[in-house]
Amino acid sequence: MLRRLYDYTMGLAARPRAKALLGGVAFIESSVFPIPPDVLLIPMVLANRDQAWRIATICSIFSVLGGLFGYAIGYFFFQMIGGPVLEFYGYMDKFTAFQGAYNEWGGWIVAFFGLTPFPYKVITIASGVAELSLGIFIVASVLSRSARFFLVAWLFRRYGEPIRTFVEKYLGILTILFFIVLFGTFYLLKFL
Repeated sequence: MLRRLYDYTMGLAARPRAKALLGGVAFIESSVFPIPPDVLLIPMVLANRDQAWRIATICSIFSVLGGLFGYAIGYFFFQMIGGPVLEFYGYMDKFTAFQGAYNEWGGWIVAFFGLTPFPYKVITIASGVAELSLGIFIVASVLSRSARFFLVAWLFRRYGEPIRTFVEKYLGILTILFFIVLFGTFYLLKFL
């Protein structure tokens, strides 16, 4: 099953509309979708290595735009729903303290998690909820998301075939390791 999904994704990467699909996935991943755009970015770079920078640019731009949408979700829905609920239960003071800490360190939080496989939508929505400065949010998002996607593009452009062979040979093990790292990150963040 995993092999068929991999082959399907590689086939998608070679299609003419793959860049539009990548932009769409990068946009919605930053606000609501659980699958990172790397699942298309990597095969697209492998399928067309001389377009790596263009592919990374598309991914970066639409990821940041989607991040702005995630920020808006956090900002507007918290104002309408979350804030009144916190006030009703008497937790607005605690939230205000959280918001102050997030605003103090939020730029670093966005920059750090924008580079990692941690779901970026969590950070974008939290930034909107905490009303992080939109300028800081945009700068941190542009720098971290671009760094991440350009690094991935460079790696797969530079070491394309050996990495592709390695991925194809160890696809099952790499998938398991990816999910262990992903769920391990969630676990650590929950309990630390």
